[in-house]
Amino acid sequence: MPDYLKEAIEKAKKAKDASKTQQAPATNIYSNQPNEKQIAKTIDIVQKPAPTPTPSSTTATDPAKLLDSTIEELDIEQFEQERQMEPDENREVIESNGSVQIVRRKNHDLLEYRVPVPKPTLGEKTIINIIKEAATQLISISPYRIRDPQQRRNVYYQRIMEILKNSPELKISPTRFQFYAESVVREMVGYGVLDPLLSDDNIEEIMVIGPKKPVYVFHRKHDMMTTNIEFFSDKEIQNVVNKIARDVGRRVDFSTPLLDARLPDGSRVNATIPPASVDASSLTIRKFRKDPYTILDLINLNTMDSKTAAFLWLCVEGLSTKPANVLIAGGTGSGKTTTLNVFTSLVPERERVITIEDTAELNLPLQHWIRLEGRPPGIEGGGELALDILTKNSLRMRPDRIIVGEVRHAEAATMFTAMNTGHDGVMGTIHANSAEETLVRILSPPMSVPQTMLAGLDFIVVQNRLHDRRKGTIRRITEIAEVHGVLEGKPVTQPLFEWNATEDKLQYSASQTESTPDRKNKLKTKEIKYFKKLSDLTGRSIADIEHEIDRRADFLEKLTKQNISGIKAVRDLTNQLLSNS
Repeated sequence: MPDYLKEAIEKAKKAKDASKTQQAPATNIYSNQPNEKQIAKTIDIVQKPAPTPTPSSTTATDPAKLLDSTIEELDIEQFEQERQMEPDENREVIESNGSVQIVRRKNHDLLEYRVPVPKPTLGEKTIINIIKEAATQLISISPYRIRDPQQRRNVYYQRIMEILKNSPELKISPTRFQFYAESVVREMVGYGVLDPLLSDDNIEEIMVIGPKKPVYVFHRKHDMMTTNIEFFSDKEIQNVVNKIARDVGRRVDFSTPLLDARLPDGSRVNATIPPASVDASSLTIRKFRKDPYTILDLINLNTMDSKTAAFLWLCVEGLSTKPANVLIAGGTGSGKTTTLNVFTSLVPERERVITIEDTAELNLPLQHWIRLEGRPPGIEGGGELALDILTKNSLRMRPDRIIVGEVRHAEAATMFTAMNTGHDGVMGTIHANSAEETLVRILSPPMSVPQTMLAGLDFIVVQNRLHDRRKGTIRRITEIAEVHGVLEGKPVTQPLFEWNATEDKLQYSASQTESTPDRKNKLKTKEIKYFKKLSDLTGRSIADIEHEIDRRADFLEKLTKQNISGIKAVRDLTNQLLSNS
């Protein structure tokens, strides 16, 4: 028997023995959870008890005999049973996609997201742990060396298949290699039972709220849903949290019970363990969309109409002369970062873009793009990379564009300094529910931007997540306001677009419209301060700028009807339009 296999079996045995002899703690901080002794009886490595030791009995110490006793437990017939979800007359399948089912349950308000959940037998768990221990010794690949999760899984799968083929001592039938390889990969590379959720691009967020409770997901189509996935114990949740922490080079324990990090695939993770979370550990994963939304997607989703999209596109692009400085405001989950990503993707190719984020989320089809990411202080309090420091550093990097993912602290003053010292096209997001509230936050601690600097900001775009009784959760741009600086000690904004909830439509603000000869309302573009600047710098009349907005709106409307998709494809088409103007 190879040394690596002997060592793996010995480790499996020691883990089992340790779980048997471990005493329950004097005080249990989880009043409603099973104690450690109860957990040990039902999870980790479980095998057939060894016979009472005698001088001639070596089952407890001989790896080969230990393995034999484990294999004898396995029910071969159970191996061959197909693992599939049991039918339930109380569930109605309303949508099915491969192995995923969306079901409606009787007497439940939320839909349920159901996937096949592997449930290995006790003997299978033992073999899986032995293979995992062996693979840990023989395979070492950093998640940052192979960032693509699927590619990393494929590499591990191939290596583990080689281990199985070269380990006849395991007495595993070749027909079972795939099952064991997939099971080990799921635990070593992925995140166990959460893997099916992480691989579904229709899921926006994954929420683990504790043991013996369903994992929740937020679905792009069906909103908040429960799943048929549960964790048995808080220890199982903490195992996943610890694996995530290891993958990102962090540590989570009693002294540092919070984790805010980014997975190698870009997904954002927040985790808490006791004592930070009182009842049990929690885990929230905001999925990183592999194919980012485009400006056409936001039009199709009715987040904005084509005219509003064309208006903002022109402001961001600035007729290649003076891009506007824009802040996108909104609450948590309102889609601020998505909208920021959409319009940043339309930045001209010739520009050098620097993005600064505390957790990198932007995904741009740009060549000349440098990503800067903040870092919290380490365990000993050192090593912090604050966004303010990164924003100041970006000013020394000859940027054409500075994009701050989320403005919260001292970096706001640095960003406004950039706006007021000749850096055009600065963009970012901020937590606020209206244009007025945005300016109040900017002027107040901890941002404390001087009032005199507000003039550097051109527009505030407000986006909100709303609930419609017919449409469910919707995301809408509810306000676009121009910033007019400070008057008599108070910040002044001029609303340009406002959302009409009755018609579910973004309309021109009543104070900024005028009637045309055909009795249609149009925006008073001649009163928009930014357009006056643009007219002076480009020599184009206000009427010409209005015509350009209409031209772009017609172009976007045409593309939406052609079902154009893909952020790069949309970017190429928009660039083609501008090059022909």
